[in-house]
Amino acid sequence: MNSNVAQHRWWHGAVLYQLYVRSWLDTNGDGYGDLGGVIDRLDYLSWLGVDGIWLSPTMPSPDDDWGYDVSDYLGVHPDLGTIDDMDRLIAEAGKRGLRVLLDLVPNHTSSAHPWFVDATGSRGAGHRDFYVWADPGPGGGPPNNWLDATGGSAWAWHEPTGQYYLHNFLASQPDLNWWEPAVHAAFDEILRFWLDRGVAGFRIDVAHGLYKDAKLRDNPPETATGPMAGKFGQKPVYNANQPEVHAVYRDWRRIAASYPDARLLLGETWVGDLSLLARFYGDDDELQLAFNFPFVFAALTAPDLSGVVAETLASLPAGACPVWTASNHDVGRFPSRWCGGDERKIRLALLALATLPGTMVLYYGDEIGMTDVDVPLELQQDAMSRGAGNGWRGNRDRARTPMQWDSAATAGFTAEQVTPWLPVGDNAAVNVASQRDDPGSVLRFCRGLLSLRQAELGGQIAGYQALPGPPGLWAYRSGSLTVLGNFSGRPVVCPHPVGAVLLSTIGPAQPAAGGITLAPWQGIMARNPDAELGD
Repeated sequence: MNSNVAQHRWWHGAVLYQLYVRSWLDTNGDGYGDLGGVIDRLDYLSWLGVDGIWLSPTMPSPDDDWGYDVSDYLGVHPDLGTIDDMDRLIAEAGKRGLRVLLDLVPNHTSSAHPWFVDATGSRGAGHRDFYVWADPGPGGGPPNNWLDATGGSAWAWHEPTGQYYLHNFLASQPDLNWWEPAVHAAFDEILRFWLDRGVAGFRIDVAHGLYKDAKLRDNPPETATGPMAGKFGQKPVYNANQPEVHAVYRDWRRIAASYPDARLLLGETWVGDLSLLARFYGDDDELQLAFNFPFVFAALTAPDLSGVVAETLASLPAGACPVWTASNHDVGRFPSRWCGGDERKIRLALLALATLPGTMVLYYGDEIGMTDVDVPLELQQDAMSRGAGNGWRGNRDRARTPMQWDSAATAGFTAEQVTPWLPVGDNAAVNVASQRDDPGSVLRFCRGLLSLRQAELGGQIAGYQALPGPPGLWAYRSGSLTVLGNFSGRPVVCPHPVGAVLLSTIGPAQPAAGGITLAPWQGIMARNPDAELGD
C-alpha cells in the first residue's frame, strides 16, 4: 500500500481473516464472544500479519441461523455489543492498519424483521412486495417444487393472507423479492449507513441467490454429483443464479466507488462453473472478489488443485483478482477436510494458499492448524444442520467452536467457571499460547509465511506460471517466487532449478541429481532462479 493504485486495490495480495465473533473471545462472561473480544485481540491479528478482518454476522437477530436471519440491518446484536463498540472496533483496527468487513445478508431477512411483520398484515401491506408471495399450486399445495436448505418445501403457508411465502433456508428466513425496486432502495441505504461508519466493505451472503425466476418454474432433477451438485436431487436453476443479480452489484459497486478510499465487495458465489463465477466480476464493475468454491472442494492433490487454479485464471476477466480460501463456517476446516489433522499437510496447504496470485482468506484457527470438533448432539446449536454428522454437509457447529487461545478448560475463550456456547476441542497442543513462542509451530510457520507473502506478493496480483513435474508435484512460479509442493506420500524429485530457498514446510529439501528431492507432503518457497515475472 505504497501508492495510490495500491490503496485503490488494497485487497490485491492481501490476507483477510474470517472471524466468527461468537467464538472468538468472551469478555463479559456470558459464554458468547463479543466485539470487545475482537478489539482485545487486534494486536494478535496485527502480529499475525493479516490486512483485514471479515466479521461473521453482527446485526440483531433471533439467532435461528446465528445472525444470518437479520431483524435489523442498522444495528448490532446485543449479545455482541453496541453500535459504539462497532465504531470503536473500526477505529482501533484502523490504527493498526486493519480493515473491517461486515457480513451482509441481502437474500433474506428474519421473520422477526419489521418488514416481514408488516408484510404479513394483509395482501395490501406496505412491505408485502418486499417478499416473494405466491398462490397455491394447481393441486392446492406449494407453488412449485423448490426445496429449502433442510430438504423440505421452500414454501411456507401463511393462513391469514392465504398465500405461501418463499424461504430458501429456514421458514423463519423469508426470501426478499429483488424484483421490487423498494428493496434495492432499502439496501442502498444500508450500504451507505455502514460505509459512512468506516467499514471497508462487505462479504455478501448468498450473493448468487438474490433473484428468483419470475415465473416460479420447477427446478429440474440434478444429474451431477459431488460437493457442488444441487442438494436433495434438485438442480437450483430457478431459485438462484438468475442473471438479473449482476445489475445489483453494478449498483453497489458505484456506491462503493463513491467513497474516497476503496471499499470491497466480496461475494459468497456458490457456483460450480468457473465461467459463471467470472461473470460476478463483470467488466471490473461488479464484485471485486468472488469466492471460488470449486477450489474449496477440490481434493488435496496436485492435479486437482492445479487444475482448478489454471481454469480459474483462464476464466477470470483480465485484471480480475482471484480469492483463495479452504475453510469457513459452513464447509468446515481444511485441517480436517483436506488434511485429517496431519501437520505436514496443513503446512503445505497454507503454503499453497499464501502463494497463489490474488487474495487469501484464512478462517479463524487455520493459522494454528485447528481442526473440526465433534460436537455432541445435545450441545449442537445450528438448527439448519442439527444431527447431520461430521461430513462437509454435516453439522456446521463443528467448525464454529471457540478459538483455542490456551490449554485451559475453556481454551482461554471465557472464564473457566463459564460454559461456552459451544464446547471447546482438545486444545492440549493446538492453541495460540503453546505455539506463539515455539519457532517450530504451525502458528509461527504461518506468521513467517504471511510476512514473506507481504514482502514478495503484497499489493499485486502476481503472475502465475505452472511448471511441469512428476506425479504428485505441484510446481509453479508466482511473481518473484518458485513454489514446489509434494502432494503425495512418497519422495518426489523436482527437476526445476530454484534460487535461494526462503521457507520450507518441514525442513530442508535434499539435493538430487538434476534437482532436489521433496519429502512426502513437503513444500518450499524459493526465489525464481531467473528474472522476476512481475505482475
